[in-house]
Amino acid sequence: MVKLAFGSFGDSFSVGSLKAYIAEFIATLVFVFAGVGSAVAYGKLTDASLDPTGLVAIAVAHAFALFVGVSIAANISGGHLNPAVTFGLAIGGNITILTGIFYWIAQLLGSIVASFLVKFVTQLDVPTHALGAGVGAIEGVVFEIIITFALVYTVYATAADPKKGSLGTIAPIAIGFIVGANILAAGPFSGGSMNPARSFGPAVASGSYSDIWIYWVGPLIGGGLAGLVYGDIFIASYAPVPQSEDYA
Repeated sequence: MVKLAFGSFGDSFSVGSLKAYIAEFIATLVFVFAGVGSAVAYGKLTDASLDPTGLVAIAVAHAFALFVGVSIAANISGGHLNPAVTFGLAIGGNITILTGIFYWIAQLLGSIVASFLVKFVTQLDVPTHALGAGVGAIEGVVFEIIITFALVYTVYATAADPKKGSLGTIAPIAIGFIVGANILAAGPFSGGSMNPARSFGPAVASGSYSDIWIYWVGPLIGGGLAGLVYGDIFIASYAPVPQSEDYA
């Protein structure tokens, strides 16, 4: 069952919430700068289009950068860095719609600023997500749904599940690993975005919005489905722990 809650302006504009928005902006900026920068750097070093070596390098860079981004924001904002993650958590009642909207704004601004910074310091074109040769829009959307589902499901399992609580360092490591693995799997086909902000920032910096809708529709559906599945099947089924029972 969807557990959407609109929230209140008082909560969304509290000191804690404002700090969370700033944390999301900074962490998303750090993540996108490293991710986009790795693609630009590989292109400069090889003067060639993406090849298997470049795909691995970029996947690893994104995995490392997301691990760091989630870690530095986790204690303040939860470390979403991704509108699809925020949406999936909203579906499960972990964040209100109103606060989630401000998370989206912070994430998008962080990505846009990071993309323009990469463009400025390198004086090179910023690459955007695009479908691979022979891949249609529907296939691209389905790819993004699947890999974003995997990402948001991992977020729920390692960070949002109230039964296990936060798994500490394991959560950002697992989140970074699934993103890196998904880029290896989907990069040559859909681009392996999983993150509307990660796609939107470079699109703004480059002025190219071709197929940008794919990187909103796919990730949001995938994130929402993960919120429904994990929230309803697992979290909603938890029974209260008897107070007399000792759990290690």
